[in-house]
This record gives sequence, structure tokens and C-alpha cells, in this order.
Amino acid sequence: MSYPPPQDNFPPHGAPYGAPPPGQAAPQGYPPPASAYGQQLQFGQQHPGYPPQQLPYGMSSPQPQQSGQQHPGYPPHQLPYGTLIPQQQQFGLQQYAPSMPTPPSPGYGPNTMPVNDATAASAADALRKAMKGMGTDEATLTRTLCHYPGPLIPHLKQTYTQRHKRNLESDVASETRSNFEFALLSILRGPLQQDVFLLNKSMKGLGTNEELLNDVLIARSNADLNAIKQAYQSTYHHTLESAVSDDLSALTERLFSMILSATRQEESALVLPQSIDSDVEELHRSTEGKHGTDELKVCSVLSSRSDGQIRAIALAYEAKYRLSLEKVLAKEFSGQMKTALVQMVRAGSDRAMRDAMLLEDCMAGLGTKDDMLVSRVVRCHWDRQHMGQVKGAYKVKYGKDLVQRIKGETSGDYQKLLVAMVE
Repeated sequence: MSYPPPQDNFPPHGAPYGAPPPGQAAPQGYPPPASAYGQQLQFGQQHPGYPPQQLPYGMSSPQPQQSGQQHPGYPPHQLPYGTLIPQQQQFGLQQYAPSMPTPPSPGYGPNTMPVNDATAASAADALRKAMKGMGTDEATLTRTLCHYPGPLIPHLKQTYTQRHKRNLESDVASETRSNFEFALLSILRGPLQQDVFLLNKSMKGLGTNEELLNDVLIARSNADLNAIKQAYQSTYHHTLESAVSDDLSALTERLFSMILSATRQEESALVLPQSIDSDVEELHRSTEGKHGTDELKVCSVLSSRSDGQIRAIALAYEAKYRLSLEKVLAKEFSGQMKTALVQMVRAGSDRAMRDAMLLEDCMAGLGTKDDMLVSRVVRCHWDRQHMGQVKGAYKVKYGKDLVQRIKGETSGDYQKLLVAMVE
């Protein structure tokens, strides 16, 4: 799907970014009021209502202790897109002390969620009963697994083996088929091992699945990248850096080498106006401000800045040069380099909108890219508040309900599982 799409008199003159089509009501709280174009803000002052505030990838409010029963307040209420979540970092303000490392996302570091053995045993028994004997109770598999907390998936699998002397993933694989099987197994791998699985899949055989590579590695925290690298080496007995280097070439290989170095500025890093201005001028000189493009300089800047800094850079670039940074990158680059760099800017500027666009890309045109749809829905569903933001962003961008869109592209138990993860 091309980006940006043809505008055809949209948005109406003077309407803010993300405004709904004429005659369509916007979701509550979005789009927020925007400041005047090019308005200069003082350090520490937030652009009114924009950008939508976002946590580093995977960080969410407290999850339930266990699945298998309804916990008060869980799944967390999905807030309208653009609504400020209390824990979220505001533009120009710091949630952490300077340079404090962003903690790993749930499922990427030591588990901090309380483990309830009784609830895990109940879930394990329900899963075994659903697959025992003639036929399979697909509804129970969906109900038990669709919102099971990612960090507790290993404990569930261990409990299943202890109680039933069987392997949960093997049983699911033998009792289910096709896309429904792939979606259930994606959940059962848990967040970290699913990323490792997808990375191997992206580089297996001839060619590279660049979409998968981008989805897993771009705009991740240093802590998550380090966890992924360690898990990949433990699983496949060679480094992720060497695997990526062998599969890519030239400038694309250099870009992903920078990404895998896991040396981004942390989200706690100060967003300093003078540094933002310097980056904006550097990006302009390296792209439309000169004859030819300094690709490595652009890669270096975008791969090493935090989401908050990229968000500020994108806003400042458009204010200064009257052209969005995303459009500049789309013009100056091509192929995998263009896709990766644009993804970095989209994720930093508005992660929920980036994910909404990725989901639509799986369903646009003839046919559905089911493997990509499953992978992207599963990744978003680990963070329930983020999923709520993605649904709001999708409504704003496409004027459609995400659940209904998925229903139109899928069927059967596969459809029911995806819808359960999104709702």
C-alpha cells in the first residue's frame, strides 16, 4: 500500500492531522486541538494535545495475576485514541531521571507478575479437556488463551506438562489447523520467543522477509533488543547480528547493524531544543538540502534517537521546512531502506497510528496476508491499553471499526480468536 495515500481534498483546509472525513464524527478525545502551524514552544512546554502520549513499546499498566478467571479491572479499560494514560511520558517532560534505562517490556525480562498456581492449574486443565478425546473445543482454547498474560505463558506451559505429562504446544499443533493453529502457537510462544521465531522465519531460506524483520527490530528499546539477541543466540546457537549481516547487504545491512547495537537514547533522555534543531539541520543537509543523499548520516540519526526525540525532530522539521520528514524520506530513499526509516519516524511520532497502518496493510487489496495479520495482532494484544489506542487510530485513519474490518477478512475459529484479542 502506497504512503501517503492520495489526499483528494482531505483533510479539509485547516483541519489537523488525523481529522476524520467530512460528516464522520471523531472518536472521543481525538484528534486533540493542535497548536498553530509552526508555533515555537519553549523547552518543557508540551505541544497542546499532540502528539498522542505513548509509553516505550510494551510498557503497560499492571496486568492480571493470572488468566483463566475474570480479574477486577482486567483487561484494562481501553482508552480512546489520543487519551493521556497516567503513566505516560509527556513531550518535553521526563518520567525518569536522565539516562535511566527503559525497563524491558513484560515478557522480555525477569517476571515480576505474581504467579497463582491454582489459576494456572485451572487453565491447564481447561486446555487439556478442550483437546482430549474426539473433537476439539476451539471456543475454550480461544477463551483461555486470548488474554493470558505474556510473562506467565512459560508458567502455564510448565504447569500443563506437570499435570498432564504432555507438551501444550505439541497438543495444540496436533488438534488445530491452518491460521487458527498459527495464531494459538504465536500466543503460546510468549512475546520474546515469538520475536525470536519470527526473526528466524524472516531469514530462513532464499531471500529475506523484510516486513517481519522491520516489525520485530525497528523502534524497540535497548533492553528489549538485548533480550531478543540473547534469546536468539540461545535458541539458534549463533548471533542475531551475524544472521542479519549474512542475509542483508550494503546500506541496509549497515542500518540494521546500527539498530542491533542497541545504543538508542533512552526514553528518559532529555529532549533538548538545541539538539533537536541540530538533528533537523543534519537531516536536511543529508537529504533534500544537498545533491545526493547521505544515507548513513540519516540512518545514524534516526537509529540512535529515542521515540520522544524522533517525535520532536519530526515536528520541528515540518515546522521549519514546510514538508513532513516522512515525505522527505519516502522521496530520498527506496525499497527496504525507505520502509525501515519511515517506520522509525512513524513509531516515534505516533506508535498507535503506525500499528494501525501496519494492520490495514495486511488486509488491503486482493487477499489477506494472514501470517502478518496474526503476528501484528498478537504483538499488539500483549499490551491492552496500546491495543485500545490502535483501535482508535484505525478508526481515525480509515473511518472503519478494526474489529469489523478483521471480521470481513477472516472466518471461523481463526476469526473468533483474532477478534477476541482485539476486543
